[in-house]
Amino acid sequence: MKLLIASDIHGSLLYTQKLADIYRAAGADRLILLGDLLYHGPRNDLPEGYDPKGVFALLNSMKDEILCVRGNCDADVDQMVLDFPITPESMWLYLDGQPVFATHGHIWGRGNPPLIGRKDILLNGHTHLPAAEDTGRFIYLNPGSISLPKDGNKHSYMVYENRKFTVLSLDGEPICSYAF
Repeated sequence: MKLLIASDIHGSLLYTQKLADIYRAAGADRLILLGDLLYHGPRNDLPEGYDPKGVFALLNSMKDEILCVRGNCDADVDQMVLDFPITPESMWLYLDGQPVFATHGHIWGRGNPPLIGRKDILLNGHTHLPAAEDTGRFIYLNPGSISLPKDGNKHSYMVYENRKFTVLSLDGEPICSYAF
């Protein structure tokens, strides 16, 4: 199974289109979205290509391929325009037998993890910072942000394939990875 994982679109049609193009070219089986789909929130500048209506139209065209969790900038009203569920704040994935707790990161994150096992994976966005590390208590993974990267990082997303998670920049450059 091949998954493409992204977070923090924040209403950018430009970067949602780039993500959709990468997803299709990669031949991934599913697109996992870790929240903050349509709005930029009060702490962020408007991303390039800001067009929430265009974003939900594009994502709705892919509705059968998307699994999503809710971010702190997502609201109940967003579910009214999106044709796939966005309201769960977390979900468990079992990838090749590996438990993965997927969430946005504003409730459970690296500094406030959920009750998970020693080698379980915590997968979240929210910080806009890519990461792949063994904390000693759990494995922490973050795809960064597709549209609003922070701290000088590149626009990024993550691919899961063959028991390996790899964060990539939009030009396909590997940033970090974790294999189990």
